[in-house]
Amino acid sequence: MKVQQIKQSVNLPNLEDWGTAGLPGTTPIRVSGVQRVLSSAEAIDTGIFECSAGTYRRSVKQAEVMHILAGRGRFTPDNEETVHFAGGDTLFFEANTEGLWEVEETMRKVYVIL
Repeated sequence: MKVQQIKQSVNLPNLEDWGTAGLPGTTPIRVSGVQRVLSSAEAIDTGIFECSAGTYRRSVKQAEVMHILAGRGRFTPDNEETVHFAGGDTLFFEANTEGLWEVEETMRKVYVIL
């Protein structure tokens, strides 16, 4: 199918359980989502991602575009200024971006990893 649709991605129920994340000594963050594979571009990872509030480090190996559907928090890239985000914001990450996520309110996003 050339076009895939996720209806009402803001409220999509029954996301798949993707486990937990978080820093040692902190409350584990619940991670869930749904992945979509584009048959003509299998190397592109895209879908819906959701995580509960908390703090974790992340290394983004490939470039990524994300549109925050709900939630709020901040991301501090290593050796750079903090970026605050909330529902409705779109973020663009260069490949090999590392830093600290501090999610203040459950975050749900649409993501495309290139």
